[in-house]
Amino acid sequence: MTSLAMPVRRRFAQVDVFTSKPFYGNPIAVVLDAQGLSSAEMQRIAHWTNLSETAFVLPPTEAGADYQVRIFGRADEFPFAGHPTLGTALAVLDAGIAVPDNGRLMMQCAAGIVEVAVADAAFSFRLPPHSAHTATGAERVCAALGITSVIGALEAIDTGPHWLVAQVADVRMLSPDASILETLIDTNRASGITVYSDTGPGEIAVRTFFFAASLAEDPVCGSGNAAVAVHRMRAGAIGDGDAYVARQGQQLGRDGEVRVRIEGGDVHVGGECVICIRGEFLA
Repeated sequence: MTSLAMPVRRRFAQVDVFTSKPFYGNPIAVVLDAQGLSSAEMQRIAHWTNLSETAFVLPPTEAGADYQVRIFGRADEFPFAGHPTLGTALAVLDAGIAVPDNGRLMMQCAAGIVEVAVADAAFSFRLPPHSAHTATGAERVCAALGITSVIGALEAIDTGPHWLVAQVADVRMLSPDASILETLIDTNRASGITVYSDTGPGEIAVRTFFFAASLAEDPVCGSGNAAVAVHRMRAGAIGDGDAYVARQGQQLGRDGEVRVRIEGGDVHVGGECVICIRGEFLA
């Protein structure tokens, strides 16, 4: 008679990011105590949670890090992602895994050690090293988004995920053509496209699109908003010392608020987070 191995009980949290109101932001699943899980098991769990990303917390292996995180989408592992970084920071504090030092946590991930600032329920990350260049096939972006014009250049910006970024007159007017947009994204080997428009002094509106079997819209995207900040800096719209608020998710019934600031040439992206689920993951 064959006996089945008992599952390991691992602490689990699901955190809503870029909101103070549960169910209005972007959720991240966080598997705490992830030691012993293989990469394949992590990928299987991330596919099962069916969220855009699932984070797995491990002991750090690099000096100066408070904890290590591996971030998986439904089909791939990411070196870095924005809302998982912030949601995981709240989860590890809540679980007693890490304690801020002078208001900072240091998260180890595949992109290196990322600084996360902590202030009550608000968190922000300093964007790791990134790159940007003019996108290929920019002449197709208007047809891809269902609009007549864009403002400035379409750029490909690598913030961990690779985002195409464009400024438009009004993100509410977008009507993406899935076929053209998918070709444009694939041509640039991008994760998706993040589009923004000015809505008032110190405020912009943002929308992010990607493909997961079919065209999908991200409720609130941290790395996409970081890419927008890089795009705006390169266009001369913002500079050192500037700060603004990005709102995202209204078209999906969400109400995400992303706070962006530029300090010493570095991009900081943050917002409030709230835990919606605490429990155990059996794996």
